[in-house]
Amino acid sequence: MNLMYRSMIGVLCALTIACSKTPELSKIEGFAQGTTYHLTFELPADSKVELSSIEKAVNDEFARMDKSLSNYRDDSVIEAFNANQTTDVVAVEAELVALVEEARKVHRASNGCYDLTIKPLFDLWGFKKDKFSPPSDADLAQTMVLIGLDNLETVDATHLRKQIPNLRIDVSSIGQGYAVSRIAKILEQLNVTNYLVEIGGELKISGKKPGGEPWKIALEKPLPNERKMHKIVSFDTGEPLSLMASGTYRHYFDSNGKRYSHILDARTGKPVDHSTVSVAILHQDPTIADAWSTALLCLGSKEGLKVANDNHLAVLFIDQQGDELIESKSNAMADMKDASFTNP
Repeated sequence: MNLMYRSMIGVLCALTIACSKTPELSKIEGFAQGTTYHLTFELPADSKVELSSIEKAVNDEFARMDKSLSNYRDDSVIEAFNANQTTDVVAVEAELVALVEEARKVHRASNGCYDLTIKPLFDLWGFKKDKFSPPSDADLAQTMVLIGLDNLETVDATHLRKQIPNLRIDVSSIGQGYAVSRIAKILEQLNVTNYLVEIGGELKISGKKPGGEPWKIALEKPLPNERKMHKIVSFDTGEPLSLMASGTYRHYFDSNGKRYSHILDARTGKPVDHSTVSVAILHQDPTIADAWSTALLCLGSKEGLKVANDNHLAVLFIDQQGDELIESKSNAMADMKDASFTNP
């Protein structure tokens, strides 16, 4: 599943793995879904599984997800559904329906800011080809007719129906987190309890490093012209936990003295204009965390903090006011015991 488009709708904070090169740790890395991936894990002492067989299983799973969920393959299940311009009931794979339903929960909880059908708006604004072109009000209104997850009906576990024939869905904003969960499951099926799975900056950890040291991650400072460490995230207890971070500070356009973010609000069809530049969320489920990181960045800290508290989400918002970065924590983040954020 090629997720290069994912970086346009929810630009991720760079996440660098800060782990010691201990001999007991096995590592697999490569390129998939339009980005890089890194797996760092400790095999059980009695394991006789070859690293090469694990790597093959990982690559096979990436290939399977790509065939199912990639919006960049005409022969994928999701693109076949998008190309089928009908309001008839269409059979699809169960995992696509499951992702749609998870996204629907976030869509509703975010008051429609987050939406899987938003792709035509990126094309309209020129973000797809990286050629910024603010649309006319008439063109925007015409495109907004094609937007809305409520126009997609879940019939049952393996069937969907469009209310608009040319409705299109894009699961990039939730699919990478889903990929993290699928790859982590491969390790878990091998009885691996200590691991770090990272795909394109989105990750899940479990357990600790050999010697009992917690996994630690560096979060980048959310400013466009800097590549500095901003926070160290320490996964103190070793309880399984995912970290997703989205930001507005890498992909944007400046036009006529105004900055336009790649983050579009599905309710208005326009780039967000709040001051929130970064959102980091901790959650047990990487799939859910992925969707919420985009949704909360869309909402911004003012609206998003209430939504995060209402949904018991552990979230760190960072707003930029001039040269100053202002942090806001949700109640669940303030009470978080399994992980901690510290300054470098």
